[in-house]
Amino acid sequence: MMARVIGSRQIARLRRLGAPAMGERLGGFIYGTVVVLSVLVAGARAYPGDAGRIAALAVVTSVVFWLAHVYAHGIADSVAHEERVSPTHLRGIARRESSIVEAAAPPVAALLLGAFGVLSTSTAVWLAFGLGLLVLAVEGIVVARVERLGLLGTIGIVSANLGLGLTLVVLKLLVTH
Repeated sequence: MMARVIGSRQIARLRRLGAPAMGERLGGFIYGTVVVLSVLVAGARAYPGDAGRIAALAVVTSVVFWLAHVYAHGIADSVAHEERVSPTHLRGIARRESSIVEAAAPPVAALLLGAFGVLSTSTAVWLAFGLGLLVLAVEGIVVARVERLGLLGTIGIVSANLGLGLTLVVLKLLVTH
């Protein structure tokens, strides 16, 4: 099933981006997912019965971190190249870093199910965590396939990604129970 999720067409499309851009996109997805999972920990504690507020907090936090990355990379490029960064260049950075915000989509979708009463807030939060962990695993598999790693390399990358996510699940359990 995972092979279908991460098909050769998607891998080929990522390779066409070029190694630096591909690495930035994949890194942004991993970073964005970890950010959203950490927001789930704080949000579940602050708003235990309000999945909508947790979803809003996740979206706003993701956007703020995305803006911070765009700003920081723009400043870094300006200093490194000793020239002002053009609006066109900033738009390019914004597109490249957009994976930070895109990573929020699966967990936020689960939270919206709670906000609209399809699921309880508690179930929505746990589903959001589950989707976040699934995304981290898939991202690890994508990295392994792009890098043409063998089984042990794939297990290592997926384990590292899941280790980050599971640390936040443990933190949620400690903070909210």
